Amino acid sequence: MKQYALGLDFGTESVRALAVDCETGTEAAEAVFSYPHGVITETLPGDTKPLLPEFALQCPSDYREGALHVIREVLKAVRADEIIGIGVDFTACTVLPIKTDGTPLCELDEFKSNPQAWVKLWKHHAAQPQADRINATAHRRGEKFLDYYSGIISSEWLLPKCWETLEKAPEVYNAADLFIEAGDWLIQQMTGSFSRNDCAAGYKGLWSEELGNPSEDFLVALDPKLAGFNGKIVDRVIAAGEEAGTVSEAFAAQSGLNAGTPVSAAIIDAHSGVPGMGVSGAGPLCMIMGTSMCHMLPATDLHLFNGYAGVVKNGILPGYYGYESGQAAVGDIFGWFAKDFMDRPFAEIESKAAALKPGESGLIALDWMNGNRSILMNANLSGAILGLTLGSKPEEVYRALIEATAFGTKIIVDSYLENHVPVTELVACGGLIRFEHVMQIFADVLEMPVKIAASGQAVALGSAIFGAVAAGHARGGYDSIAEAVGQMTKPFVRTFEPKPETSEIYRELFAVYKRCHDLFGREEPHLMKQLKQIKHQAAGEIDQQDR
Repeated sequence: MKQYALGLDFGTESVRALAVDCETGTEAAEAVFSYPHGVITETLPGDTKPLLPEFALQCPSDYREGALHVIREVLKAVRADEIIGIGVDFTACTVLPIKTDGTPLCELDEFKSNPQAWVKLWKHHAAQPQADRINATAHRRGEKFLDYYSGIISSEWLLPKCWETLEKAPEVYNAADLFIEAGDWLIQQMTGSFSRNDCAAGYKGLWSEELGNPSEDFLVALDPKLAGFNGKIVDRVIAAGEEAGTVSEAFAAQSGLNAGTPVSAAIIDAHSGVPGMGVSGAGPLCMIMGTSMCHMLPATDLHLFNGYAGVVKNGILPGYYGYESGQAAVGDIFGWFAKDFMDRPFAEIESKAAALKPGESGLIALDWMNGNRSILMNANLSGAILGLTLGSKPEEVYRALIEATAFGTKIIVDSYLENHVPVTELVACGGLIRFEHVMQIFADVLEMPVKIAASGQAVALGSAIFGAVAAGHARGGYDSIAEAVGQMTKPFVRTFEPKPETSEIYRELFAVYKRCHDLFGREEPHLMKQLKQIKHQAAGEIDQQDR
């Protein structure tokens, strides 16, 4: 009998299921479900009151409905008794307030019209004031947890979002028995058991194996009303690949899965792509290239410095420190430009941009259209294009935006190398790898080979790998990540080698980018924040600092 592992990949817009042959790595079946409510940024479902700027919410029923749909579709191709383990990855920090039975508060009549009761998606940035105060207080007190986040935390993370709920809707905060990552909530919906995955807890939740959660003293120093906050967080912390529970009778009846099927602890979606790309050890910088970009780097040693978004022991792969950095917008930038600023077919501008020589346009862009996640960690920053003239063409602007995203990655890679964390090569997966000139630009700018993962669904494949490890050898899976990666992934399909003559030109352009990066990101960051404030005031909106 064939044996398959099932990976469930919950992204920003949809969920994907992938059934993978545990012996050969053959991807036997897949299914996709787009969330009916998508990303909620304007009004809540059934409501007409506009949401405030920087809100990005989601509907938890989309996750539940999506999981059931894709599982049922996969089970048309493989039998339930052939699935030996299940893994789940999820965007993070994507958090929701729930009751002890797992019911989301937004599904209760009394809270359905309150935005603070809904899922706050990873790119919900309305908690920036709370993040600023957390950073200031933590620095003043010398909190050790800051060392694991380069000295600054983001508005995207757990504590700022929960504190925002406390300040803006104390009735929601008080009614919440738990604040839980959406990935952990989905695990609870499948198994009936609560767990907290160490990946999201470590990278987004201010938890570490060494220090635990932020102290009660620190929480009270932030706000006396935060006393007891740690009691609203699941205290069972486990790693992906460990069994979080098994499929419950109730979920089996709804989905068609067999009750008792092992389910791995959840993991952040991008981080799941590391084993899915075929990486099981230190050295390769793994790039998940989609609407945003995440950079994951397994390393043998812990180095604390400014330049990463987080570092977690065993956070990605067991036995390694997992460093994470990220760019808040990459594919989103290309899509934004194509949708809103072009009056010609996309293929045409792609072709013309690819034909341009480095430096030919005389343009440099800053890739901060959705803020900067690494290494500045500032959601108030915004994008810029320098060098525009009356002769500038759309394809030149488009190429400058591509180059800006590569320069942003170089800033990140350089920070690792300067601090004695080895980066041996670049490994990529995601939707952007199909654009050959984009990948070549990255190789030329970074002056490193870029290897392309074999699977077009590396993130979902990674989840399936964790599912196989949760099952273990005794149930048809594997007892280690390395063993599972060796059997369930295939060799890289292509390598983009850097071109020395092109890299030389990009060194000059990068010097200009670096100066702009430091000027607007470090020396004068208030300029872009001031523009946002003026924008909100002109639109009659409440300034972000006053919310």
